[in-house]
Amino acid sequence: MRAIERILALKGISFDDKPADRGPQPGDRNWHHGARVEYAMKRWEAATPPRFLSAEATLPEVGDWADRALTDPSSAGALLLTGSTGTGKTYQAYGALRRIAEGGPDRFALVAMNSADMYGRLRPSQVMGASEDELRRLSRVPYLMLDDLGSSKSSEWIEEVTYRLFNYRYNHCLPTIITSNLPARDEDGPDLTDFVGDRVASRLAEMVTALVPMIGDDRRRSRGAA
Repeated sequence: MRAIERILALKGISFDDKPADRGPQPGDRNWHHGARVEYAMKRWEAATPPRFLSAEATLPEVGDWADRALTDPSSAGALLLTGSTGTGKTYQAYGALRRIAEGGPDRFALVAMNSADMYGRLRPSQVMGASEDELRRLSRVPYLMLDDLGSSKSSEWIEEVTYRLFNYRYNHCLPTIITSNLPARDEDGPDLTDFVGDRVASRLAEMVTALVPMIGDDRRRSRGAA
C-alpha cells in the first residue's frame, strides 16, 4: 500500500483512504427532502406571476396556516384574506404557497388563478367537455388559490359553478386560499355571502380556519406617487 502511495505521490496524485464527503445521496432522508423542495419550488415558480416571485408569508396568521397546510393538509381548511384593493392580499397568498413549497410536501401541485379568469375558463365553449375538465382540475388540485373572489358580477351560473367547486373541496378537505375585496360579513353593505350564495357561504364558514383582514392604503398608488 505504501509503495502505491509513493508512486501516486511521484505523479502528483494524493492518496486518501477516507471516503469523500459527497453530501446527501439518493436514499438518504435529507436527499429525498431536498428533492421534494426542489420539485415543489419549481412548481410554485411556474404557477407564480413574475411580480410575485419574491412573495413571502410575512403575517404570522398566514405563516401558521401555511405550516398547517404543509404538515396536515386535510385539516388546514381555507385561508381567507379580505380587504380593500392594494393591501397585499395577493402577495401574502403567493407567500403562503411558497412557504408550503419550501417545506417539501410529499405531494405538491397547485393552481393559482384570478377568479375572473377562472369563470372565463369555465364558461361553456365549442370544445366538448372542456369546461367540465377544467372544473374537475380546479376541484381536485391539492392546493388552490383563488384571487379576487367576488370581483365578477354574480349570476345563477356563477353561484352554481362556485358551489360545485367549493363543495368538492369542502367534502375532500383540500387546502384552499381565497382573497377578496369583499368582507366575510357586513350587515350594512355587500359581503362575500352575497356573491357566493348561502350554500357556499355555509361551507366556507366551516372551511375557513384563518380569516385575515388586510387593512391599509392602496400600496400600488402609494408606490406610484413616490
